[in-house]
Amino acid sequence: MSEPDISVKALRGKRIGFALCGSFCTFEKAFAAMERLRLLGAELTPIMSFNAYSLNTRFGTAEEMRSRAEGICGRRVIATIEGAEPIGPKRMFDLLIAAPCTGNTLAKLANAVTDTPVTMAVKSHLRNGSPVLIAVSTNDALSASAANIGTLLNRRNYFFVPIRQDNPDLKPASAVADFSLIPEAAAYALEYRQLQPVIMSK
Repeated sequence: MSEPDISVKALRGKRIGFALCGSFCTFEKAFAAMERLRLLGAELTPIMSFNAYSLNTRFGTAEEMRSRAEGICGRRVIATIEGAEPIGPKRMFDLLIAAPCTGNTLAKLANAVTDTPVTMAVKSHLRNGSPVLIAVSTNDALSASAANIGTLLNRRNYFFVPIRQDNPDLKPASAVADFSLIPEAAAYALEYRQLQPVIMSK
Protein backbone atom coordinates (compact mmCIF):
# COMPACT_ATOMS: atom_id res chain seq x y z
CA MET A 1 0.00 0.00 0.00
CA SER A 2 1.31 3.45 -0.90
CA GLU A 3 1.99 6.04 1.78
CA PRO A 4 -1.28 7.79 2.68
CA ASP A 5 -1.83 11.48 2.11
CA ILE A 6 -0.75 13.63 5.05
CA SER A 7 -4.38 14.56 5.83
CA VAL A 8 -5.35 10.89 6.00
CA LYS A 9 -2.57 10.17 8.50
CA ALA A 10 -4.73 12.07 10.99
CA LEU A 11 -6.99 9.00 11.18
CA ARG A 12 -4.52 6.98 13.23
CA GLY A 13 -5.99 6.24 16.66
CA LYS A 14 -9.26 8.03 15.95
CA ARG A 15 -12.40 6.39 17.34
CA ILE A 16 -14.95 6.10 14.58
CA GLY A 17 -18.50 4.78 14.61
CA PHE A 18 -19.35 3.29 11.22
CA ALA A 19 -23.10 3.07 10.67
CA LEU A 20 -24.67 1.04 7.87
CA CYS A 21 -28.20 1.62 6.58
CA GLY A 22 -30.14 -0.58 4.19
CA SER A 23 -28.66 0.28 0.80
CA PHE A 24 -27.43 -3.30 0.48
CA CYS A 25 -26.00 -2.87 -3.01
CA THR A 26 -23.26 -0.63 -1.57
CA PHE A 27 -22.28 -2.83 1.37
CA GLU A 28 -19.21 -4.21 -0.40
CA LYS A 29 -17.96 -0.66 -0.94
CA ALA A 30 -18.72 0.16 2.69
CA PHE A 31 -16.77 -2.86 3.90
CA ALA A 32 -13.84 -1.87 1.68
CA ALA A 33 -13.92 1.59 3.26
CA MET A 34 -13.97 0.02 6.72
CA GLU A 35 -10.91 -2.06 5.85
CA ARG A 36 -9.09 1.00 4.54
CA LEU A 37 -9.86 2.96 7.71
CA ARG A 38 -8.53 0.11 9.84
CA LEU A 39 -5.34 -0.04 7.76
CA LEU A 40 -4.90 3.67 8.39
CA GLY A 41 -5.09 3.04 12.14
CA ALA A 42 -8.64 4.05 12.99
CA GLU A 43 -10.53 2.22 15.75
CA LEU A 44 -13.95 1.27 14.38
CA THR A 45 -17.24 0.29 15.98
CA PRO A 46 -19.99 -0.98 13.63
CA ILE A 47 -23.55 0.30 13.95
CA MET A 48 -26.50 -1.01 11.93
CA SER A 49 -30.04 0.15 11.29
CA PHE A 50 -32.77 -2.37 12.03
CA ASN A 51 -33.04 -3.23 8.32
CA ALA A 52 -29.30 -3.52 7.76
CA TYR A 53 -29.03 -5.79 10.79
CA SER A 54 -31.95 -8.10 10.11
CA LEU A 55 -32.81 -8.39 6.39
CA ASN A 56 -31.60 -11.15 4.09
CA THR A 57 -31.14 -9.92 0.51
CA ARG A 58 -29.67 -11.06 -2.79
CA PHE A 59 -26.42 -9.47 -1.64
CA GLY A 60 -26.13 -11.81 1.35
CA THR A 61 -27.77 -12.89 4.56
CA ALA A 62 -28.13 -10.63 7.56
CA GLU A 63 -25.83 -12.91 9.52
CA GLU A 64 -23.15 -12.64 6.84
CA MET A 65 -23.35 -8.85 6.86
CA ARG A 66 -23.16 -8.67 10.65
CA SER A 67 -20.22 -11.06 10.77
CA ARG A 68 -18.38 -9.15 8.07
CA ALA A 69 -18.76 -5.84 9.88
CA GLU A 70 -17.72 -7.30 13.23
CA GLY A 71 -14.78 -9.12 11.68
CA ILE A 72 -13.38 -5.96 10.12
CA CYS A 73 -13.99 -3.73 13.13
CA GLY A 74 -13.14 -6.24 15.84
CA ARG A 75 -16.18 -5.14 17.86
CA ARG A 76 -19.81 -6.18 18.20
CA VAL A 77 -22.42 -4.32 16.17
CA ILE A 78 -24.48 -1.69 17.97
CA ALA A 79 -27.95 -2.67 16.74
CA THR A 80 -30.45 -1.25 19.24
CA ILE A 81 -31.62 2.23 20.15
CA GLU A 82 -30.66 1.68 23.78
CA GLY A 83 -27.22 0.50 22.68
CA ALA A 84 -26.67 3.68 20.65
CA GLU A 85 -27.94 6.15 23.27
CA PRO A 86 -24.71 6.20 25.38
CA ILE A 87 -22.55 7.20 22.39
CA GLY A 88 -22.78 10.90 23.21
CA PRO A 89 -22.78 10.79 27.01
CA LYS A 90 -19.74 8.46 26.99
CA ARG A 91 -18.04 10.38 24.17
CA MET A 92 -17.41 7.08 22.44
CA PHE A 93 -16.37 8.46 19.03
CA ASP A 94 -14.36 11.25 17.48
CA LEU A 95 -16.33 10.86 14.25
CA LEU A 96 -19.50 9.08 13.20
CA ILE A 97 -19.82 7.88 9.59
CA ALA A 98 -23.14 6.83 8.05
CA ALA A 99 -22.24 4.78 4.96
CA PRO A 100 -24.40 3.94 3.19
CA CYS A 101 -26.94 6.53 4.27
CA THR A 102 -30.29 5.88 2.61
CA GLY A 103 -32.95 8.39 1.62
CA ASN A 104 -35.04 7.11 4.52
CA THR A 105 -32.30 7.87 7.04
CA LEU A 106 -31.56 11.24 5.41
CA ALA A 107 -35.21 12.20 5.88
CA LYS A 108 -35.17 11.17 9.52
CA LEU A 109 -31.95 13.05 10.29
CA ALA A 110 -33.19 16.18 8.51
CA ASN A 111 -36.43 16.10 10.51
CA ALA A 112 -35.05 15.03 13.90
CA VAL A 113 -36.73 11.61 13.86
CA THR A 114 -34.92 9.20 16.17
CA ASP A 115 -36.31 5.68 15.77
CA THR A 116 -33.40 3.47 14.65
CA PRO A 117 -29.96 2.65 16.07
CA VAL A 118 -28.35 4.82 13.37
CA THR A 119 -30.49 7.91 13.95
CA MET A 120 -30.03 7.57 17.71
CA ALA A 121 -26.27 7.18 17.21
CA VAL A 122 -26.14 10.38 15.15
CA LYS A 123 -28.33 12.33 17.58
CA SER A 124 -26.33 11.18 20.59
CA HIS A 125 -22.99 11.90 18.89
CA LEU A 126 -24.10 15.39 17.82
CA ARG A 127 -24.96 16.42 21.37
CA ASN A 128 -21.22 17.02 21.87
CA GLY A 129 -20.84 19.06 18.68
CA SER A 130 -18.88 16.19 17.13
CA PRO A 131 -18.70 15.66 13.34
CA VAL A 132 -20.93 13.35 11.31
CA LEU A 133 -19.92 12.18 7.82
CA ILE A 134 -22.68 11.12 5.42
CA ALA A 135 -22.17 8.81 2.42
CA VAL A 136 -25.39 9.08 0.44
CA SER A 137 -26.85 6.15 -1.48
CA THR A 138 -30.37 6.69 -2.73
CA ASN A 139 -32.34 6.54 -5.96
CA ASP A 140 -34.08 9.83 -5.20
CA ALA A 141 -31.10 11.99 -4.21
CA LEU A 142 -31.96 14.52 -6.93
CA SER A 143 -35.71 14.43 -6.36
CA ALA A 144 -37.52 13.70 -3.08
CA SER A 145 -34.33 13.42 -0.99
CA ALA A 146 -32.70 16.54 -2.44
CA ALA A 147 -34.34 18.81 0.14
CA ASN A 148 -33.08 16.64 3.00
CA ILE A 149 -29.55 16.60 1.60
CA GLY A 150 -29.71 20.39 1.33
CA THR A 151 -30.94 20.67 4.91
CA LEU A 152 -28.06 18.61 6.27
CA LEU A 153 -25.49 20.41 4.11
CA ASN A 154 -26.57 23.60 5.85
CA ARG A 155 -26.61 22.13 9.35
CA ARG A 156 -23.61 22.40 11.64
CA ASN A 157 -21.32 19.39 12.09
CA TYR A 158 -22.64 17.44 9.08
CA PHE A 159 -20.23 16.67 6.25
CA PHE A 160 -20.68 14.67 3.06
CA VAL A 161 -18.60 12.19 1.13
CA PRO A 162 -18.57 13.57 -2.45
CA ILE A 163 -21.42 12.17 -4.56
CA ARG A 164 -22.14 11.61 -8.23
CA GLN A 165 -25.00 10.32 -10.35
CA ASP A 166 -24.48 6.60 -10.71
CA ASN A 167 -26.68 5.97 -13.77
CA PRO A 168 -28.05 9.23 -15.19
CA ASP A 169 -29.60 7.62 -18.27
CA LEU A 170 -31.68 4.98 -16.49
CA LYS A 171 -31.90 6.53 -13.01
CA PRO A 172 -31.65 10.31 -13.48
CA ALA A 173 -32.48 11.13 -9.84
CA SER A 174 -30.10 8.55 -8.31
CA ALA A 175 -26.79 9.49 -6.69
CA VAL A 176 -24.22 7.58 -4.67
CA ALA A 177 -21.22 8.73 -2.68
CA ASP A 178 -17.75 7.77 -3.86
CA PHE A 179 -16.98 5.33 -1.06
CA SER A 180 -13.29 5.26 -1.99
CA LEU A 181 -13.12 8.86 -0.71
CA ILE A 182 -14.42 8.00 2.78
CA PRO A 183 -10.96 8.02 4.44
CA GLU A 184 -10.06 11.41 2.96
CA ALA A 185 -13.51 12.85 3.70
CA ALA A 186 -13.21 11.50 7.26
CA ALA A 187 -9.88 13.24 7.78
CA TYR A 188 -11.45 16.51 6.60
CA ALA A 189 -14.54 16.04 8.77
CA LEU A 190 -12.40 15.51 11.85
CA GLU A 191 -11.09 19.01 11.17
CA TYR A 192 -14.66 20.27 10.58
CA ARG A 193 -13.98 20.79 6.89
CA GLN A 194 -15.91 19.60 3.84
CA LEU A 195 -13.99 17.68 1.19
CA GLN A 196 -14.61 19.35 -2.17
CA PRO A 197 -16.18 19.13 -4.65
CA VAL A 198 -19.34 17.80 -3.02
CA ILE A 199 -20.96 17.04 -6.39
CA MET A 200 -18.65 15.19 -8.75
CA SER A 201 -18.87 14.68 -12.49
CA LYS A 202 -18.15 11.27 -14.01
